Formats: sequence, structure tokens, C-alpha cells
Amino acid sequence: MTVDGYVADTNGRNDWQLWNWGADWNWDDELKKYFTGMMESVDCILLSRKMAKEGFISHWEQAAQHAGDPRFDYAKKINATHKVVFSKTLEKSDPIFTGRNNLDLAKGDLAEEINSLKSKKGKDIIVYGGAGFVSALIKEGLIDEFQLFINPVTIGNGMTIFNQPDSKQHMTLVKAKSYDCGMVVLIYKPKNK
Repeated sequence: MTVDGYVADTNGRNDWQLWNWGADWNWDDELKKYFTGMMESVDCILLSRKMAKEGFISHWEQAAQHAGDPRFDYAKKINATHKVVFSKTLEKSDPIFTGRNNLDLAKGDLAEEINSLKSKKGKDIIVYGGAGFVSALIKEGLIDEFQLFINPVTIGNGMTIFNQPDSKQHMTLVKAKSYDCGMVVLIYKPKNK
């Protein structure tokens, strides 16, 4: 997200990100190692329909085909990890599900679906948005830990994951670390967790 709290501009673009998901991954090596290592504790990725349809899955499949790509190790982990796409409108017959054995569709009540996943044995669950989906998870109190990757940029206006002005949520800072590339990672836990 940006220093001023946005995860995308008003049109949904994130070309301001220091990495921006392309092969030109200009984070410093320490941050790359941390980000890639984060996936070691994860065995499930949650995605919104929009994120899945916009190419998150195919993007990482493509990145994992080239061992020289700086994202290769991370891409391999993303591809190997079970994914759950949340949607009220998608069907399992949608082409994004074709040939992907580790991809499931969740169409039920958001809180019930998430709590069911949390109750299963396994590792951590990670969420890769989009903004509206993450905001809904926050509103329902379903996020146990926030890892905020702050980009050294402000954009003045845009989409935020914290758009529930009627629900104040106090946080406990777990860790804060800055990196040479200008990124700061802030880890918070909601005080009620």
C-alpha cells in the first residue's frame, strides 16, 4: 500500500508499486528473501473473483516457467499452494478452474467459509485481495494478522482496505522493519485476536 493508505488508485491501477508484479523486481535482497519466505508458513491463498479473473493465477504460473526470473522461487510456492476463490457469480466450469487441481471455489457466506478453512489442520492462510474483498474480511473480523508492505509513495486518492469508518479496530504492533529499497513492512494484530 501507499504511505497514505491506498492499495490502488481510483481506477484500480497499482503501477506506483515499487515491484508492481513484473519481472523487474527491484526490492532489495533482504526484502525479497522475507517475502518469499513468508510463503513457507502458508498452505492456503484466498482470492477474490476479480483478482482470479484479472490474472493472478496465470501470472504466477508464467513466472514459474523461467528459472532466471527473479520471482521464480516465489512463483513456484504460489503455484504449489492451494487457492480458494470467493465468488457469488463464478461457477466451477469457468476457464480459470480448468486443469488446476489446487483451486477451489467458495460461494457461501464469507464468515462461514473462512471460519471453516481456519478450523482445518494446516498452516497459515494468506489473502491476496482485491481491495473490496479484503475490506469485507476486515469488516467481519476475519483477519488475524496484517502484514502491510508500505511503498515509498503517496497517490492522494484511491482504494483502501480500511474503508469501514463505523468499525474502529485497535491494533497491536508486532514488528516494523524498513528495507534499503524504501519499503517498510508493518505487522499488526487486531487487539481482539
